[in-house]
Amino acid sequence: MANGQENSGDSGNTPDTSGVPVTVRTLADLARLAGVSTGTVSRALAGKALVNTETRERIQALAREHGFRPNQMASKLRSKRTGVVGIVIPLGHEKRQHISDPFFLTLLGWLADELTESGYDVMLSRALPDGTSDWLERVTGSGMVDGVLLIGQSDQFEVIEAVARHYRPLVAWGAYSEGQTHCAVGTDNIEGGRIAAEHLIASGARKLAFMGEIKGIEIDERWRGASAAAAKAGIPIVHIPISLASEEMGAQIAEAAKSADFTIDGIVAASDLIAMNVLHCLHEKGRAVPGDVQVIGFDDLPLASLTMPPLTTIRQEIGSGAKAMVERLRERLEGAPAGSLKMPPRLVVRETTKAV
Repeated sequence: MANGQENSGDSGNTPDTSGVPVTVRTLADLARLAGVSTGTVSRALAGKALVNTETRERIQALAREHGFRPNQMASKLRSKRTGVVGIVIPLGHEKRQHISDPFFLTLLGWLADELTESGYDVMLSRALPDGTSDWLERVTGSGMVDGVLLIGQSDQFEVIEAVARHYRPLVAWGAYSEGQTHCAVGTDNIEGGRIAAEHLIASGARKLAFMGEIKGIEIDERWRGASAAAAKAGIPIVHIPISLASEEMGAQIAEAAKSADFTIDGIVAASDLIAMNVLHCLHEKGRAVPGDVQVIGFDDLPLASLTMPPLTTIRQEIGSGAKAMVERLRERLEGAPAGSLKMPPRLVVRETTKAV
């Protein structure tokens, strides 16, 4: 041993120098070829620092040369781990919403990056509860995953709570209420809704509309925050239910515009995607933004800065939230306590609202 590392001659084995073609099927075959112990080969292929760099790189090169891959399944069986994390998108409140939704794709991308960098594979599932309560149990009890990350809580809070009481490696993106069992990472949605409405009011809006379906927990909280801010300021606000399903929201917004009160001069959209559809509809109606109507979204997706005009929105820290979700899942897999995280929202002012 030198500096706490194994050297290349730790086994007493001698490299195969017979000149006969070698077939490498097992760790022992590779160890014999490399002239080291099977333990050293195992550690080198796992990238362990206990094996010195030169030996580790030589063994890895031999493995590549001979097309050798360790039996990962056997290793996982010994450790009682699958190396797979399930990412589940529950859609109890909006069954027509798709994984292609820009928010889902953005968070999914961040989660997948964090998981793969942590050595996990990903199993993706879009769950449609449809009146049943065992959709989450089917995933957690499948034996196919080490833990589960939920993108949203939908209208399934009680189902998630019930599973979390006996299944610890479970973390959700979403809202947190004092005393809840399951670990949640997400934005303070009530505060975000409040900030959105207050910004519109400070920018001169005097009659507000909130656009979004409030059956899901997070958007209901955004509505509550916005309506509380309007009530405090003595400003009227109406709720216009708009589906989160992309193929439906445009038609619903256009239909709402037919009977819209044209004194509405400020719109809080429950998501950036809804806000983008609102901008399109207002353009078709010849309404100027922000001159006639001010619009604010929620999420700050990458597309938000590319709309015309660029969208003022409430930013959710999706990247750091994904990192926090994976960190908490890893802690729970190791048996450590990991509490929920409520992140502060941030107003990002662009050009769909007036200067204050």
